[in-house]
This record gives sequence, structure tokens and C-alpha cells, in this order.
Amino acid sequence: MNPAVTTPTPPADRTLDAGLVPAPFDRAAGYALLAELAGGRTLSGTLGPLDGLAPGFADWIVTALFGGTYQRPGLALRDRQVANLAALTALGGVEPQLADHVRNSLRIGLTRTEVTEVLVHLAPYVGVPKALAGLRVAAAVFTEAEAEAETEAEAAAAAEAPGPAGAAE
Repeated sequence: MNPAVTTPTPPADRTLDAGLVPAPFDRAAGYALLAELAGGRTLSGTLGPLDGLAPGFADWIVTALFGGTYQRPGLALRDRQVANLAALTALGGVEPQLADHVRNSLRIGLTRTEVTEVLVHLAPYVGVPKALAGLRVAAAVFTEAEAEAETEAEAAAAAEAPGPAGAAE
């Protein structure tokens, strides 16, 4: 058995629904999934400083959430991201985390229209102010993504451009 993977068992007096399975706690799978979802910026920019402030907390988050809850069968990664967008918007006051999950959603293939529609759909359930706050976060992430795409396109074009006329090849 891999020591990094543990599977909790329910108390003896409780049984799980036949369709439910316990979540594993797989540290390696958690870090791999987080890297896929969020990229290196989150790993270095968010987890590093958090670990400096609260040692071990970042590792617990990654192991329990991305190596546990996210590893359960039953929901596709896309569906989990839609649920995250809804939950964080409903919660309010967690704009940095919502921005991360908007980025993650775009990274795994949700469109800007889909992200926007999730947030608009929430208005009658969580209130217009929270839906508007979510939309403001999404708009900022969309603008940031456009700027990053333009910078990457300019860098690619510069790398492909021929050197100065008459320069030795």
C-alpha cells in the first residue's frame, strides 16, 4: 500500500450509501491536480507564502481537497468547477479564491460565456449583490487573461520575426 494514500473508513455503526465511496487522501494526486488546474503560479505564489505563515496548512489543503474530495468519482472536473464558482460566489468575501477558480475554470475549458452564465444564474438564489460581486471578479480575470494572451502573442511574434536586414544568419 502506498503510504501517501490513505482511505478513511466509516464508523462501524454507519454504512455508506452503495453509490458513495470514501475519499482517498492522495498527496501526490492532489499536487498533480492542483498543478493541472492552477499552474505553477498558484503552487509558488499562494502555497509557498501560506506555508510560511501557517506551516503544514497548505499541504493539508492540497491533500484533503485536491487529493481527497476532488479524487472522488461521480463528478467531472468541469462540474466540480461549476460547483466551486457557485459556492464561492454564494459565500461572498472570498474574491481571491473565486478569481483562482474562474482562472481554473477557463484553464480546463469552460468558456467566458459559461462562467458568466453560472454567475448570472445565481442571482435569484444568492442575491443580486453577490452575483454582481462574482461578475466583477470574473470580468477582472477575463481582462487579466486577455492581457496575458496579448503578451504571449507578442513574445511569440518577436521570436519568429527575422533578424535585422543584412545580419549574419
